[in-house]
Amino acid sequence: MSKPKDSLATTAVIDPKNYTLTVVIPCYNEVSTLRELVDRVINSPIERKEIIIVDDCSQDGTRALIEQDIAPLVSKVLYHPVNRGKGAALRTGFAAATGEIVLVQDADLEYDPVEYPRLVAPILYKRADVVYGSRFSGGEAHRVVYFWHMVANRVLTLLSNIFTDLNLTDMETCYKAFRREVIQSITLEEERFGIEPEMTVKLAKKRYIFFEVGISYCGRTYEEGKKIGLKDAFRALYAIIKYSFKRV
Repeated sequence: MSKPKDSLATTAVIDPKNYTLTVVIPCYNEVSTLRELVDRVINSPIERKEIIIVDDCSQDGTRALIEQDIAPLVSKVLYHPVNRGKGAALRTGFAAATGEIVLVQDADLEYDPVEYPRLVAPILYKRADVVYGSRFSGGEAHRVVYFWHMVANRVLTLLSNIFTDLNLTDMETCYKAFRREVIQSITLEEERFGIEPEMTVKLAKKRYIFFEVGISYCGRTYEEGKKIGLKDAFRALYAIIKYSFKRV
């Protein structure tokens, strides 16, 4: 993959004692977990937070829960009139973000907000532009679930690394943190889970500085509401190739 001659990585300093973390929460049919997740985000160890929920036209009572219970607890709630996918919800949330650091948080309980300080530390202290939370590095606790999901993740991460010349261990992770100006500097197009490789390829093309930190993971089953499937793996493969050869 060709790269621009000049690195676009930022050297701007963020004051570790005076910054706001924007947490973007895309959700679709998460009525059973969203309230607990929001409570965990509110109580996470980052003092100043902007919490943005993007409801992607949920049909299971999630919207009513947000309107009646959760909306007063968060900074912004944005609604999609039709279901478009996680990628579209993230695009909506990223555009609305105003904090110095932006972090993605799924609406289920697979990822633990108590680990936010670990994710933002490289941005605050190491001049990182992008931080991925890896489920496959470090010694944190992991729920043991689907073998073939792990295989697909490893294959997609390997292919992404081949095209981006990065050495990530978990490209598909939910936990991604960015300097706000970094994630807002790229135009994202994917509607569903293809946004993960799209973000990775486009940010790598701009020569931003990536870090990776180990995180814990409590994966859920399809019976518990997991949504990603085989077609998303094929779309991720397509996205890796498409955006590797497309100008940013």
